Amino acid sequence: MALTPLARSAAVVGAGLAGLLLAWAGDVHGLERSPAYLLLASTLLAVGLVGSTRDISLADVRAHLPTVLLAVTVGVIAKAALVAGIMFLAFRDPAVLVLGVAVAQIDPLAVAAMSRPDRMSPRARSILSIWASFDDPVTVLVTVYLAAVALDLRGDAGTPPGVLGDRPVDLLLGFGANLAFAAVAGLLWWLLRAAGLRDAGRAGHRTRATLRWVAVALLIGLVLFAAWQFLMLGLAIAGLFFRPRLGPVVGRATQAAYLVATFLLGLLLVQGVTVVEGLVLGLAAVAAQLLVSLPISRGLPATDRRYLAWGQQNGLTAVILALVLERTFPGTVGVVAPAIIVINSIHALAAVLLDRRRRAETAPPDSDAGLPRMRETPPTRALEPDR
Repeated sequence: MALTPLARSAAVVGAGLAGLLLAWAGDVHGLERSPAYLLLASTLLAVGLVGSTRDISLADVRAHLPTVLLAVTVGVIAKAALVAGIMFLAFRDPAVLVLGVAVAQIDPLAVAAMSRPDRMSPRARSILSIWASFDDPVTVLVTVYLAAVALDLRGDAGTPPGVLGDRPVDLLLGFGANLAFAAVAGLLWWLLRAAGLRDAGRAGHRTRATLRWVAVALLIGLVLFAAWQFLMLGLAIAGLFFRPRLGPVVGRATQAAYLVATFLLGLLLVQGVTVVEGLVLGLAAVAAQLLVSLPISRGLPATDRRYLAWGQQNGLTAVILALVLERTFPGTVGVVAPAIIVINSIHALAAVLLDRRRRAETAPPDSDAGLPRMRETPPTRALEPDR
């Protein structure tokens, strides 16, 4: 059973508070340095990545290729660069480059809310859906690879999450490993499809059901292996075609991953919160969304442009990226958490104001609107002339 937006928000807040209270009571410190921490955070990230890539419609990509290119370049990469640039100018620390990218994506929950038929036109809903579908996987990849750049600028000896090192050859090897992973996933999917087509006439429904369960098991194995080796690019590519029928399982798994990630976020918040950097990061993300929405929403009605401009909201991906980056960039969680609160608060307020304006603009015209209505009284004979 799917949760309502209010119940989902309450569950997320409750999970974060539970983690914070447990950290206070149990004196939890150094969690991000444990061997299992990065694996758990990577697994949560992989689950969220599969959920986002499954929403990408290849038919829509072919039908709206210019929009896809704008969404990937301007809507994702350019927005991430804007946020990262603002943070670097404000604090002069290369580490904030990664923080800027981590909150640059649009949360799918915001897309679902903004895409209501009574709010936006079909064309605007299609643009927002394509934008959000490519947002998460591209942001994850940019964050991971930009982490290597940030470490190099800082002169740190550490390595970013994943299989990357500090040499160009390491980047090439990591890229090649991701492509090999995607190729293996493609081969497995082709074999499953071929087996299903060959045996469908002989065994029918039972064979197809068996193959579907095999595909689900293989998908789980691919997710776990990608999380173990941090092959997020390969998993994102595989998610475009490796799509067994899962029904509501993906949505529920994504919600569960969000709750677990928020619980871990609460555990780490006991180490402190950086309010000023979080406030600047949140405002920068909202400002970048306002700017990059201009070329993407060009030609749309004014109402659509306003909703797209104020569509910035963070959720699962930002939380998990903060968890992944905390190991390499200590203090990430303490900045990203208040930034998410700032971004989501602005989004909620903007949605209320935009809804109010939309209702006022679509209300039927009334020449007497805004004027007090006076009670009508029957005519009196006192003013009639005497006869």
